[in-house]
Amino acid sequence: MANDDSFFREVNEDLRSDRAKALWARFGPIIIAIAVVIVIGTAGYNGYRYWSDLQASRSGDQFLAALNLARDGQTEAALTELEVIESDGHGAYPVLARLRAATILADSGALEEAVSSFNAIAADSTVPEVLRQTVAIRAGYLMVDYASYADVSSAVERFAVSGHAMRHGAREILALSAWKSGDMERARQWIDEIDADPSTPAGIARRVAILSDLLTARDTDAAR
Repeated sequence: MANDDSFFREVNEDLRSDRAKALWARFGPIIIAIAVVIVIGTAGYNGYRYWSDLQASRSGDQFLAALNLARDGQTEAALTELEVIESDGHGAYPVLARLRAATILADSGALEEAVSSFNAIAADSTVPEVLRQTVAIRAGYLMVDYASYADVSSAVERFAVSGHAMRHGAREILALSAWKSGDMERARQWIDEIDADPSTPAGIARRVAILSDLLTARDTDAAR
């Protein structure tokens, strides 16, 4: 009986061996090909990550250099450096370069150019939505200095609705623009909306309170 068991065991082992050889002959090249693809893919991915990180690091160095140029008053050189990053930079640096270039234009007094640059970013669907909205509000504040109320309203009033995350800034912009254009009734309406919103940030509330005092003083003078 023991010899019979040994015989059958050897037969089973031979059969398994033959089956394994047959399977390897059939699928071995495919398995090897898959393994090669996995190795090459992993190496390629790691290589790309290294290259991407290296390029982003270089863009970061360029961005820092542009900031230093702007800090030193070399506006044109800074803008030129930022343009290079906008077109050839990696990671988040092209968008950061666009934002910084627009800010430099605003700081230098080129308000309309700055607003145009900010609005271009706000209209770019590749930029995250929350950043696009923030940039649009930034442009709105700049527009108060030179644009009509109608233009300012067209740019930011869509944000001034209840529940919108940007409503506080938008309402302040509209109140300031209405006051600057001489439309005191409309300015008062926006101030009332700001006052009625319990979540209005303290900074905006303080600034609008000053504007409200100016309107009250003006109304008092007019009544005398």
